[in-house]
Amino acid sequence: MGGVALSSIFRASVEENFDSTLETDLDGLIAATDADQNGNVNLETGFVMSRYERVYSGWYWQIVPVDPSLRAEHERLSRSLFDKIIEPTDAVKKGGLLWGYAGGPDSQSLRTVERRIEFPVTATAKPDDSRTYQVLVAGDMAEVQKRVRQFDSALLWSFVVLGLGLIAAIFVQVRIGLLPLRRVSEALARIRDGKARRLEGEFPAEIAPLAAELNSLIAHSAEVVGRARTHVSNLAHFLKTPLTVISSEASAQPGPLADAVMRQVGTMRRQVDHYLARARAAGAVDVLGNRTVVPSVLNDLARVLSRIHSEHGITIDVDAGEPLVFRGERQDLEEMAGNLMDNACKWASSRVRVQARHAGALLEISVEDDGVGLSPEERTLVGERGERLDETVPGSGLGLAIVRDIAKLYGGSLELSESAPLGGLRAVLHLPLAVSGLR
Repeated sequence: MGGVALSSIFRASVEENFDSTLETDLDGLIAATDADQNGNVNLETGFVMSRYERVYSGWYWQIVPVDPSLRAEHERLSRSLFDKIIEPTDAVKKGGLLWGYAGGPDSQSLRTVERRIEFPVTATAKPDDSRTYQVLVAGDMAEVQKRVRQFDSALLWSFVVLGLGLIAAIFVQVRIGLLPLRRVSEALARIRDGKARRLEGEFPAEIAPLAAELNSLIAHSAEVVGRARTHVSNLAHFLKTPLTVISSEASAQPGPLADAVMRQVGTMRRQVDHYLARARAAGAVDVLGNRTVVPSVLNDLARVLSRIHSEHGITIDVDAGEPLVFRGERQDLEEMAGNLMDNACKWASSRVRVQARHAGALLEISVEDDGVGLSPEERTLVGERGERLDETVPGSGLGLAIVRDIAKLYGGSLELSESAPLGGLRAVLHLPLAVSGLR
């Protein structure tokens, strides 16, 4: 809209200047015009303008009698007009002048201004005898159109350059102005990936309070979580002592009542262990920056479990050569992978295979054995309800349920299937994957 307004204002200014030029030339032409005693027009030699001398130059004047019968003999035309007569149309009277438009030689569009002048005829005996002439000056509007086009072109390119400059300025301003926020975002990403424990570096005065509050929030969160985990651990240990005493007293007095007490004590111990593990894992996932290298944990577990189950001749193969990193605490990974590997060793005939690899944006740990496997109903019982299928095998029966709960806390999952290449049960654990490499 601004460009249209500027173009309109410039056009009006050019047209007004053009009209002023025509009016000035008309006044000069009238001043140089005189008539003899017969009313014949004479033009003084002082009125000479080169633009009116070139044929079809676009600048024309004519002095024509109003009486058509006198035109052929008494009309006066500029050299540029040659033998053409200009006939104005749409004339509008303003201040004693008639302004209009006309078609000119060579298909030109002319702007015209005219005035009628009356000269007395003294050579006749008739009183008040006079002759009226139409004095007209015209100019080609192509000059106006040319100047307007030039202005519009310059205006267009000016707006283009201005627009590009504004876009560049906005881009630079956004890049530079938002750079501190981008640094905060990158610092938070480093904390999430475990590469830092707090926002590090210098920030502008506008961002420094935000960074300080975030660091304070992170420290407070870690302190609250640590305190809660300590309380849960203390409560669990407090409960274990009375349970141990009850178990000892019951075992010292055999009988149906003692057996019932022992069973309930066992159930209570399993539940305490279960919820203690869940509370510890829930606290761990709320603390930013935890990272654990996966291959070292799996290899350590394989060495320990090989010694524990050495009497059964179980071979544990670990395939985790990639530098995979779990985004969580080491003890939680040991809890989950250790339960899966221990269960596999208990039910395997001779071999357990553990694999760790990338699965898109997740870490996938699969544990399989060459045992008899489980039916779909049995997988539901041990995986979701934590029920034991065989009391002859040592354990609480809550291992897979604990693994599933801890995995869910990290946004992961546990799947059980019978598609193990070794022939037995295959457990697949999906967990969040962190960027490899530690500080």
